[in-house]
Amino acid sequence: MIETAQAFGVDIGGSGIKAAPVNLEKGEFAQPRLKILTPEHSTPKAVGDIVRQQLEHFEVPEDVPVGIAFPAPIHPGKKLDFMANLDQSWIGVDVTEVFSEACGRPVTVVNDADAAGLAEQQFGAAKGQEGLVIATTLGTGIGTALIYDGVLIPNTELGHIQLPKGKGDAEKYAASSVREKLDMGYKKWAKRLTKYYSLMELYFSPELFVVGGGVSRVSEKFLPYIDIKTPIVAATLHNEAGIIGAAYYASVQRHD
Repeated sequence: MIETAQAFGVDIGGSGIKAAPVNLEKGEFAQPRLKILTPEHSTPKAVGDIVRQQLEHFEVPEDVPVGIAFPAPIHPGKKLDFMANLDQSWIGVDVTEVFSEACGRPVTVVNDADAAGLAEQQFGAAKGQEGLVIATTLGTGIGTALIYDGVLIPNTELGHIQLPKGKGDAEKYAASSVREKLDMGYKKWAKRLTKYYSLMELYFSPELFVVGGGVSRVSEKFLPYIDIKTPIVAATLHNEAGIIGAAYYASVQRHD
């Protein structure tokens, strides 16, 4: 592994598993990432084998912290009770244990939305921001990460907050996938997002909202039309956030 890297990050998704060595001084990849398609049968063994293959590809030394961003709530020492984007055989499994065994070394696992939020807080759009930052990912659903003075409050599922006046589950009303499905214009979508972020603002009084997900690349089409008092900005690390955040989290956990 290249000398400028202090940690290694992996981002596990339903379609691809991406990994790269990370320079934690700059908050960027130390080498170009390696992406391997998620196997059709994305069992713990199949996914674990790919992560080991990525570690071997980059020749990651034993003493380098390895962080894995994973698409489910993560409670160290406890087994998964829900899985949406990977094979259902993950249910009842201790994720950290699976990856540590597959990689032949201790690894740190963190929820993927939390990893992305941490990356934005340490190196991206929310860098240096004190108080409460709420990072949201607008995609198939709405992912959320709460970070208070740089400390992660893990496993929040605030995309499922119930909107008033019968609008129901927020992500079923305002996710990016809903806009696409209904072929909705960005300004009209921004009205739906205003309902969501207004409620989050009321409940949490954050200092800043950060908006990530693929749609953040065209943030000028909708962000200016979200009518709330709290500052709201687009994520800057985009698809690199999961890898960088996982690597950073692993390095912090190693030093605690």
